[in-house]
Amino acid sequence: MKIPQLKKKPETKTCHNVSWVDNYSFVDQKKPSIMEVLKDSSKLNPEVKKYIDEENAYTKYNLKDTEELQSKLFNEIKGKLKLDDETIPFKDRNYFYWTKISKESQYSTKLRKKIDSSETEEYWNGQKEFEKHKSKFFSVGDLSVSWNDLYLGYSLDLKGSEYFTIYIRRISDQKMIEEKIEDTTGNISWSLDDTCFYYSKLNDKHRCKTVYRHRLGTPQKEDELIFEEKSEIYNVSFGLTSDEKWHVINSSDHNSDEIYYFDANNKNSKPKLFKKREEEIKYGIDSWKEFFYVHTNKDAEDFKICRVKHSNLNEWEDYISAKKGVLIGGLTFLDDYIIRAEKSNALPKIFIKNFKNGEEEDITHIISDEEVISPGASLMQKDTNTTKIHIGYDSLRTQARTYEYDIVTKKKKLIKEEIVPSGHNPSNYTVRRLYANSHDGKKIPISLVHHKKTKLDGSAKLLLYGYSCYGVSIPPSFNSSRFCLVDRDIIFAISHARGSMDLGMHWWNEGKLMQKMNTMKDFISCANYLIEKKYTSKGKIIFLGGSAGGLLGGAVANMAPELFLSMVLNVPYVNVLDTALNEDLPLSANEFKEIGRPKKNKEHFNYIKSYSPYENISNKDYPSMFITTSLFDSRVFYSEPVKYTAKLRDMKTDKNLLLLKCETAGHGGKTGRDNSISELAEEFAFILKSADIKK
Repeated sequence: MKIPQLKKKPETKTCHNVSWVDNYSFVDQKKPSIMEVLKDSSKLNPEVKKYIDEENAYTKYNLKDTEELQSKLFNEIKGKLKLDDETIPFKDRNYFYWTKISKESQYSTKLRKKIDSSETEEYWNGQKEFEKHKSKFFSVGDLSVSWNDLYLGYSLDLKGSEYFTIYIRRISDQKMIEEKIEDTTGNISWSLDDTCFYYSKLNDKHRCKTVYRHRLGTPQKEDELIFEEKSEIYNVSFGLTSDEKWHVINSSDHNSDEIYYFDANNKNSKPKLFKKREEEIKYGIDSWKEFFYVHTNKDAEDFKICRVKHSNLNEWEDYISAKKGVLIGGLTFLDDYIIRAEKSNALPKIFIKNFKNGEEEDITHIISDEEVISPGASLMQKDTNTTKIHIGYDSLRTQARTYEYDIVTKKKKLIKEEIVPSGHNPSNYTVRRLYANSHDGKKIPISLVHHKKTKLDGSAKLLLYGYSCYGVSIPPSFNSSRFCLVDRDIIFAISHARGSMDLGMHWWNEGKLMQKMNTMKDFISCANYLIEKKYTSKGKIIFLGGSAGGLLGGAVANMAPELFLSMVLNVPYVNVLDTALNEDLPLSANEFKEIGRPKKNKEHFNYIKSYSPYENISNKDYPSMFITTSLFDSRVFYSEPVKYTAKLRDMKTDKNLLLLKCETAGHGGKTGRDNSISELAEEFAFILKSADIKK
């Protein structure tokens, strides 16, 4: 089959007296703008559409020999999922609430029943809602039941562009009671008296700058704007404190916060400033009894918890002190206890603190005695006058287990375990925590799982996952589908490189802005370490990453392509320089302090240009690649993977597979259980094909 070729249309670009040629800049269409395509795909440049169609056909042709394997993998992945399942009910004020999935449905159902009643009520059926809208894409943003239990607020994205429409209906008869509200973030927060709710609109740049109050029974045009962020850098979010006394609005970027609050019991109250924004200072607030609890990195690199009385916001006191090298997490409240989390050395811990005497206990060992786990704790009911909570964990080899735990008696009872219908025995696998020395001597954690029968003599293929951006940490958690690869002797590993917060704030700070290259060098160090220790060999590593993880993959493909057998880049952020220079795109302004502001800062410009994957493609051999994108992706526009693929095709000197697949979906790919499984089966089939594993 003929290899797709996108026609070159050279454009000379200039910034900071530096000029360069972009042969495919027309893909970043100006008129109609690329933003308009998010709402109307017919506005896509016909030439680009033709190229995308050709790439999709080329991908299908080159994966045709894996169709039988894809079908096998589909059934294998689906066989690892319990298709008929229910979550543990949560005891609210008047109802138990829980979620149900069934083998007949692609989307979940929400159920409830009154406390002391046996009659179950279905208040949301995702499958019926999906069928009603007759849309290929179906994403639920929020499902919010009013405090009086009478109304359901929900939001839907039917394209993938994350423009959510809000609907309000009466639960008893499913009748709509308000006109729909379009172009929102999807979040809904009810007032305590149920006479109104709060929501945010997206502006023409797909940014969230406003919070509105809508009163039931009034026209949408009368909705009250209660907060607006004027700066292009910051976006707003909102919520309710744990004690339900205050609504909170947070205006933030990745590095700083400014919070406003207002009385949840007064539907006419106006937001008040809690604390003015400070550069590089993050904080979040919650409320319990007479105190605000403040989670902040002010004078505490890895955070601490302060508290301050509602009646006097000027007198702060440290409540959970900062600890060197320990990342302090947030709080969950009971009447007599606080549940909180810490992380050190990329390993999380759970603590219980006694309100009365201040004593604390680390209960991580009670949750599990495995060394590398993802532990968790949560409330089991709305009434906080209890000593019982849910605790649980999973790991790279062990499926999720949830226990009911009594803080006083220390007794735990298993109440739910993730079932893998086709079978799974954790004892068949080995989990390891390794450390690679990076270029500057920093030790980079690696989480790894392999089958015990897999030979550790360098002969095994190894999939190395990477993300490491925005301070996001990737936990060493269980994923049943992953064992489709692990059981075929592909070792699975996670690189906890800088750019994440796995080792605290400094780990994030050393992997962003003018230190972003540490992320790539850390990842390459992890790859070399795994080769050195005979987990795999040079040229046998498979890269997996998406979005900002795709930036990492594209960069290391330029820097050290010889290490890799193949790469899967899902919705990859690979045209970093062009995107950062276009300050009108949705996420560009919010990333000034993460990626940089090359349009205004020459140092940022030169640095980004030095590692941006698209700008640094050169004439050399590259590993096989499977690249995905989505036409309605509002985070990483389709233009980035399209341009990247076209340029890579033109310049690479090898004959390895280069496949691009573009869906009419959003940032997370297709929706619906079977669609998601199909996408994963195709991805796995490519990985196995590149590894020459045919069974």
